[in-house]
Amino acid sequence: QVQLVESGGGLVQPGGSLRLFCAASGFTFSSFAMGWFRQAPGKEREFVATIDQSGGAARHAASVQGRFTISRDNALNTVYLQMNGLKPEDTAVSYCAAGRLAVSAHKTYNYWGQGTQVTVSS
Repeated sequence: QVQLVESGGGLVQPGGSLRLFCAASGFTFSSFAMGWFRQAPGKEREFVATIDQSGGAARHAASVQGRFTISRDNALNTVYLQMNGLKPEDTAVSYCAAGRLAVSAHKTYNYWGQGTQVTVSS
């Protein structure tokens, strides 16, 4: 059974930080690129970041570049998203996903987690 379970979301003030976690099981984690996507109410799902299988190459959406960092630990079957300098427009449900390629297109990812809510508000 493939599982991706996100955690670490919550309520934070503008300028604050959160670290998201995604625990993977049921597949060969190190054979998959991982991505983070988010979806705000009434909006389309948006690419946030992706990282290749080894963790050696990562890419972040322009909207989060310099603020967010994706990373992974293949020994722990876990992918992370460190979010600093949070803004109200970052408020969304954040999802992790697994796919064969470290790309931005959400339709190319095979497996998805249930999401974790990130709310940035004063």
